[in-house]
Amino acid sequence: MNQLKRILGIVWIALAIAAAYFCVFVFGLPKFSSGKQEDLVFGIIILFILTPLIVAGLGTFGYYALMGDYDEKND
Repeated sequence: MNQLKRILGIVWIALAIAAAYFCVFVFGLPKFSSGKQEDLVFGIIILFILTPLIVAGLGTFGYYALMGDYDEKND
């Protein structure tokens, strides 16, 4: 089970990278070029608030899972 948790740590880190790509290049930056105020506000929220939260959360969870902090201890 501990090995599965470490493999899933790699999956979480990969999800963090994929979320960063999609949040920046698919959801965030195209909103700046549309010219509408509501799209600009949405783009700013995505880029500067949601993207760091999502990427930091997934990346931190994946890092700790990869390092074995969630492993079961058999005392």
